[in-house]
Amino acid sequence: MTPLLLLMFLLVAAGGTVVVSTQDPKRQAVTLSVYGVLLALLFLLLQAPDVALSQVAVGTAVVPLMVLLAVRKVRGGKR
Repeated sequence: MTPLLLLMFLLVAAGGTVVVSTQDPKRQAVTLSVYGVLLALLFLLLQAPDVALSQVAVGTAVVPLMVLLAVRKVRGGKR
């Protein structure tokens, strides 16, 4: 295992811990987006560019947006 790969595994583990420990849903959506970027970089290092591209599209943009929209709907945002 290369040092760069080991570093990415540690960053992904730390990023997951940060996402789970964040209390505010808005901040959690932002940290989830950063976590998605970390996962995409890990997939790229593991030589899975198709999975990395999917992760960038879905995990970095769509999922955090859906979380923010759901939080806004639950909290009774602007109508």
